[in-house]
Amino acid sequence: MIITLELDSETPIYEQLRNQVVIGIATGELEPEEKLPTVRQMADDLGINVMTVNKAYALLKQEGYIVIDRRHGAKVSPRKLDGEEGSNSAHLEERLQLLIAEAAIQGMSQPRFDALCLRIFSSMKYAKQ
Repeated sequence: MIITLELDSETPIYEQLRNQVVIGIATGELEPEEKLPTVRQMADDLGINVMTVNKAYALLKQEGYIVIDRRHGAKVSPRKLDGEEGSNSAHLEERLQLLIAEAAIQGMSQPRFDALCLRIFSSMKYAKQ
């Protein structure tokens, strides 16, 4: 998986890293149980501070996207594909509400928004139609 960061973005670097890992998991670029680079290796590869990668990994672990073992490092969590939506749906709904509000303010029509969502959602490996 290739990670690209926008160093001049208003989005913090740790959040950009977190978001790209989540997208990599959802699209299947990162498979369950796949080993991730060490914090130091990721920092060296991206040219960023070790603490920034550490913060991103800690957030990914807290959210359940990765597991970290001191002896074996970080790896992608095994995915539960049993049909459960997960316990984080209220948080996801809140974030989606903000995205919809931003799209509406910028003048995007509902049909265009729906089509965009459908296109992106259908590209996710774990999406249920």
